[in-house]
Amino acid sequence: MKREEVDRNKLSPGMKQYMEIKDSYLEELLFYRLGDFYELFFEDGIIASRELELTLTGKNGGLEERIPMCGVPYHSVKPYIEKLIDKGYKVAICEQLEDPKKAKGMVKRGVVQVISKGTVIDFDMLDEHNNNYIASILDFKTKYIVTYGDISTGGLSIVEVDKNRDRLLSVLLNFNIREVIFSDDSEKELIDILRNNHGIDFSISYDYLDNGYENVYKDITDIKYITGIKHLFYYLAIKQLKDLSLIDKVNVVRLDDFLEMDIHTVRNLEIVETLRLKERTYSLLWLMDKTKTAGGSRLLKNYLMSPLKDRDTINKRYDMIDKLREQFLIKEELLQLLDEVYDLERLCGKVYGGNLNARDVLQIKNSLKVFPFIKDKIKELGFEYELVDESALYELLEEAIYENPPITLNEGYLIKDGYNSELDQLKEIRSGGKEVIASLEEQERERTGIKNLKVGYNKVFGYYIEISKGQVGLVKEEYGYERRQTLANAERFVSPLLKEKEALVLNAEEKIVELEYSLFCEIKDLIKKEVFNLKANASTINELDVLVSLATIADEYSLVRPELLEERRIEIVDGRHPVVERVSKVEYVANSCMMDEADNTLLITGPNMSGKSTYMRQLAIIIIMAQMGSFVPCKSCKLPIFDKIFTRIGASDDLVSGESTFMVEMMEAKNAISNATANSLILFDELGRGTATYDGMSLAQAILEYVNNKIKCKTLFSTHYHELTDLANNNEGIKNIHVEAIEKDGKVTFLHKVKDGAVDKSYGIHVARLAGMPNDLLNRAQEVLDRYEKMAKDKSGEELSEQVAFNFDTNNDSKVLKRLEDIDPLNITPMEAINILYELKELSKE
Repeated sequence: MKREEVDRNKLSPGMKQYMEIKDSYLEELLFYRLGDFYELFFEDGIIASRELELTLTGKNGGLEERIPMCGVPYHSVKPYIEKLIDKGYKVAICEQLEDPKKAKGMVKRGVVQVISKGTVIDFDMLDEHNNNYIASILDFKTKYIVTYGDISTGGLSIVEVDKNRDRLLSVLLNFNIREVIFSDDSEKELIDILRNNHGIDFSISYDYLDNGYENVYKDITDIKYITGIKHLFYYLAIKQLKDLSLIDKVNVVRLDDFLEMDIHTVRNLEIVETLRLKERTYSLLWLMDKTKTAGGSRLLKNYLMSPLKDRDTINKRYDMIDKLREQFLIKEELLQLLDEVYDLERLCGKVYGGNLNARDVLQIKNSLKVFPFIKDKIKELGFEYELVDESALYELLEEAIYENPPITLNEGYLIKDGYNSELDQLKEIRSGGKEVIASLEEQERERTGIKNLKVGYNKVFGYYIEISKGQVGLVKEEYGYERRQTLANAERFVSPLLKEKEALVLNAEEKIVELEYSLFCEIKDLIKKEVFNLKANASTINELDVLVSLATIADEYSLVRPELLEERRIEIVDGRHPVVERVSKVEYVANSCMMDEADNTLLITGPNMSGKSTYMRQLAIIIIMAQMGSFVPCKSCKLPIFDKIFTRIGASDDLVSGESTFMVEMMEAKNAISNATANSLILFDELGRGTATYDGMSLAQAILEYVNNKIKCKTLFSTHYHELTDLANNNEGIKNIHVEAIEKDGKVTFLHKVKDGAVDKSYGIHVARLAGMPNDLLNRAQEVLDRYEKMAKDKSGEELSEQVAFNFDTNNDSKVLKRLEDIDPLNITPMEAINILYELKELSKE
C-alpha cells in the first residue's frame, strides 16, 4: 500500500494527522511518536523495516487494508537513527507537543528536528576527530562558491573555487564535507561522483533565507558570499529546523594562502588515512595527533590539510614549539590540564541545539575548573593567547548541578541541595513526609489547645485531623476545620493547611521533577549568555592543544626546526619518513635530499622494494609538516615555500568509474602538468608502466623533459626505464640518484640508501624470489631473461635466430618465418613477447 493511493476521507483522525505532517517531509523518514514508541508508516515503514531489520507489521487506520508499519522504543531510538543516517537517509523526528494527560482531544504533534549526515549534533553520532560539515555549492559561471559549516561547533566558512570540477572535488573531500546542497539538479555527474564514489549525501534546495542571521554576514560585501550563506541557512533553518544562533561570523578562506594538495596527493601520501584499509591508524595524522582535546584533534587535522604559505605565521608556530620544548615542565603540566577539558566547541553547539543535558553541563563546569591554571601557564610561557574569565559561571554550576546526574531531564536529581529554597522544601517533604505531618500535628495542638488532637491517614480521605468526642467542643470556626467523618468516639476533620501539606507530600516527587527542569532551563539560559565567550575560549584551548601536541612529537620523534629559504633550494640531511620509521620492525635508514637552485629533477633508479617510493613520500611529508608549522624528521632541514604538491604514486585501477591503471596515471600526470608552477613539487613514481614498454618509456621521457625544461619545478621521478638516465647528460636540471642494492651469490640485499648516479640493472627476479615464488618458475624466468639479454646484444637477425635456438626449416613457405614476418618488435609488451616465443617453439615442432 502506497501513501499517495490512500483515500484520506476514510482514515482515522490519528492517521489523518500523520498524513498532514508527512506531507511536509516527503524526503525524510518520519519517526512519528505514539506513546512510548516512534512508528513509521507506509513506504517509510517498509524502508525502515528493511534497513533496520525490524518486523514489518500493520495498523488499522480506518482502511480495509492494514497500513504497513514498524516501530522502535523512544528511549532507545538513537542507534536506529544513526544507522539510517549512515546509510544516507534523512530522518524527521515528530514529537508529542503537549502532555497527553492534559490534552483535550487529539494530542498535538509536530516535527521538532530533521537529521541528515551533515546536520548531526548528537555526540554519540559524531566522530570527535572530524568536523561534520554541510556545504552549499552555487555556480557563478566562472567560480563555484562553497559555503560550509559545522552546526555542532558553530563554525562557518566560505571558499571560492575556480570553475574546475576536479578542484571542487578536492576541496569537498579535503574539507571532509559530509552533505552538499545544490541550487538545482544541473550537476548530475558531480552528484553521482559524490554519492557513489565518496558517500557524500546531497539535497536540492531552490530557496534562500530572506530574513534572519544578518549579523553573520554584516561585514561581508561580496554579494556572491552573502547569497551562499542565505542558501545554506534556508536549508538549515527552514527545512531542517536548526537554531543557528551559535554562528556569529563567517571565515573567508582563500585557497592561495595555503599549500594546495589535490585528493590524489592526500590519498597517496596517506595523510589522514591509509591507502589499503582507509583507516586513520598508521596515517600521518595518526602519528602526529598527541592532542588531549577533541577540538584540538580537529584543529590539528585542519592544520595538516591546509599547510601555510606565509613565512611569518609558520615561524611564529616554530617559536612557540621551541618555547614549549624549553619549558618542558610547563608543557607537561599543560598536558595534564588539557586532559581535563571536554569538547567545549560541541558542548556550545548543544546549548543551542536543544539537547543539552545535566552531564553536558557538568562537562562544561569541569572544563572551566582548569581554565585559571591554564591561564597561568600561558602567562608563564609569554604566549599572546587570552582566556575569558568564567569563574562566576563555574561557581554557579558548582553550586547547582549534582556530580552524578541522570542523562534525561525528567528524572529529577539534577539540582544540588541549597541552590533553591523551594526545591529544598520539596525534597524535605519527599524524604520526610511523616515528619512534616508530625510537625503539623504538634503545631495544631499548640494553636488549638486540644491536647489529644491527632493527624492520621487513610486511602479514602487522605490525611485528616482526629479529635475525641470529649474535645470536639473546643473546635472553633476560626480554625477552619471542616468535618469529614463521624466515628463512635471521635470526629475527623480536614483544614486548608492540612490539605496544602498533603498536596505537598503526595505531589512532591512530580513537583520536584518539574521545578528541577525549570531551574535547569534557567541555568541553560545563563550558559547561553556566556556561550560566545566559551566558544572563544574553546578556540584558544584548541590552538594551545595543537602546539603542545607538536612540541610533544618533536621531543618524542627527534624532530628539528626547519629553516625556510627565499631561494629554491632543498637541503635535508638524513630525512626520515616518520610513519614508516615508527612502525617498521627493522632499523630505518635515513636519507638526505639535496637539490640546488639549478636542480629541477631527481631521476631515481633502483630495484623494487628498495625504498624509492618511501624516499619520495618522505620529502613531501617533510614539506607538509614544515609548512603546517611543525618540526620535521631529519638532522637538519632547509626548504623553500612550496605552493602545490602533486603526486602520482601507486598503480590501482579506478574500478568505480571504469578507468584503467594507465588512464588514471595519465589523468593524474595531466593534472600535475596543467597546474604546477615553478614553486611546486611533483612526485612521479614509475610513470608509464601501465602501457607497452616503448609507449611507456616514450611518454615518461616526454613528461620528464616537459616538467624539467618548461615548468622547472622541483620534481622527483622514479623509473625502471634505465635508458632515461641518459637524459641527465643533455638536460640541465636533471640529476641521477639511485637506491643502492648489493647482489652476492645470486641473492640481493636492499640497503635502502640513496646515492648519486644511476643504476643499470633491475632486480625483478630477486624480488619475486623474496616474495616466495616457486623455484621452477623463477628458474624459467631467469632462462627467459638470459635469452632476452642476449637478444638485446645481437644486432643481426641471423644471430638472433641462433640465440633463440629453434630448429626450423628455412624454406620460404615455413610457418615460423611467416609468423616472424608478422611480428612488430617495437609494438609488443614483454608478456606478448614471451607468448610469441612459446608459439614459435610450438610451430618449430611441426
